[in-house]
Amino acid sequence: MPEQNENAPSPTSRLNKRMAELGLCSRREADDWIAKGWVKVDGAVAPMGLQVGPNARIEVDPKARGQQREQVTILLHKPMGYVSGQAEDGYEPAVVLVQARNRWREDRAPHRFAPTQLRGLAPAGRLDIDSTGLLVLTQDGRVARQLIGEDSGVEKEYLVRVSYGDATANVQQAFPPGQLARLRHGLSLDGQPLKPAKVDWQNPEQLRFVLTEGKKRQIRRMCEAVGLRVVGLKRVRIGRIALGNLPAGQWRYLAPHERF
Repeated sequence: MPEQNENAPSPTSRLNKRMAELGLCSRREADDWIAKGWVKVDGAVAPMGLQVGPNARIEVDPKARGQQREQVTILLHKPMGYVSGQAEDGYEPAVVLVQARNRWREDRAPHRFAPTQLRGLAPAGRLDIDSTGLLVLTQDGRVARQLIGEDSGVEKEYLVRVSYGDATANVQQAFPPGQLARLRHGLSLDGQPLKPAKVDWQNPEQLRFVLTEGKKRQIRRMCEAVGLRVVGLKRVRIGRIALGNLPAGQWRYLAPHERF
């Protein structure tokens, strides 16, 4: 076995990547802060593209923290007929619903709505055009990374109404238990095995899915693989944040005390 060289240099990474790994901000935010001269490494103002070691001392100007505090995260109950991201095939993006008149009147968050909150507001995860439920839109790169980053393990919970062949009522009785076991673990999509999922009957026509990943149209494709047809799909929870009583087409702010 070859000896390890104790004097070998520690691996370095780009400063923006290191800042994101530390949870300070997103890579995009880091680039913005570095460009403005708001980031110091070991006491010196950092240039763009700087490589840093794991023990580098990173300092961030209070102006950057102030900018971050002004960023908002919005929880929207997306109705059918809206796409999550950019407009496509003539369908409007869900962000068009984020208007003062659509704010849930029971929202107790201290924020006041301002058009500047729409700048850089992007979906942290997708929800199909024919699906409804909780959609997160955020200006905060830390939230986006937590929900859709490569190492994200945040749970997403869905209620899924299904049919099986000719069975549209009491589907649970007609559906083989072995196929339910495959939904929980054993399916692959796009040549990749899926992570284990929690799948249980909520009632005889509706399944409850809890996933920790989000491949495109994942639940619909999982159901197709075992002979089920999705009749309706609604996301009711992301992490610790539940859709609750938020009406379809309305939104509220993620409150300062709430965490995913």
